[in-house]
Amino acid sequence: MTKYPIGLQNFQGLREDGYVYVDKTAFVYQLAQSGKYYFLSRPRRFGKSLFLSTLEAYYLGKKELFKGLALERLEKDWKVYPVLHLDLNAAKYTEPKALTDIIEWHCRQWEEIYGESFAESNLSDRIKDIIIHAYEKTGQKVVILVDEYDKPLLQAIGNKALQDEYRAMLKSVYGVAKTMDGYIQMAFFTGLTKIQVDSLSGDLNNITNISLDNCFAELCGFTKEEHKTTAPKKSGRFSFRQPETIIRLSGLSLASQGFPSGRQALRGRRGCCVQCFH
Repeated sequence: MTKYPIGLQNFQGLREDGYVYVDKTAFVYQLAQSGKYYFLSRPRRFGKSLFLSTLEAYYLGKKELFKGLALERLEKDWKVYPVLHLDLNAAKYTEPKALTDIIEWHCRQWEEIYGESFAESNLSDRIKDIIIHAYEKTGQKVVILVDEYDKPLLQAIGNKALQDEYRAMLKSVYGVAKTMDGYIQMAFFTGLTKIQVDSLSGDLNNITNISLDNCFAELCGFTKEEHKTTAPKKSGRFSFRQPETIIRLSGLSLASQGFPSGRQALRGRRGCCVQCFH
């Protein structure tokens, strides 16, 4: 029976439990080889969290999860890196303490792995200590993954005082990526908007926004051709015609928000180096 990963965001669970997976791992290899700081904007439920989970599995050296995928063939030198994955997607941000609590919770998880920080009173200094400890413990630079970087600000719309407090807190946390540049292998941010990413990341002015890059138009979701080659033509309520409709509606949704889609995306892909990795 074909198992579709409806709502699943964990790459390891998806692979180990035998769910259908449309191979996007060539993009992982391309990003790892060609840059350091990235930002990706997509609507909710478009696979941003799953892609970050895929990046995390790759940088943690979980080679077995990529068996039969493009990355298994492309990567010849697997390494294990320390990964700091800050997921802001789950919490509800209605008061300053909500953001502080989730960041501190992540810090405690990282400190259990890499060693305790002594900068308890300052979140940015605490994260700096964690990065240094992770580097010293593993001998490898640190990978930073931030999911839904802008969710606290979006949920605080209409409350300027709360937004300002969130903005100041996030700026100090995200600015660590610039301060600790020598310790960082990659930093990848996802979110709904780009409005805040430049100001929130401090002086991190070399971040690459791949949201509108035709080379990465197919990084999230799936195309009509990918569906044809991956899914059976009849599979219960997910018949072939239904996903076609979903793809068309998704394309309209993306186009309306300025993302490349449909013929525009396909036209752009012809000159993209990512084709060399498929």
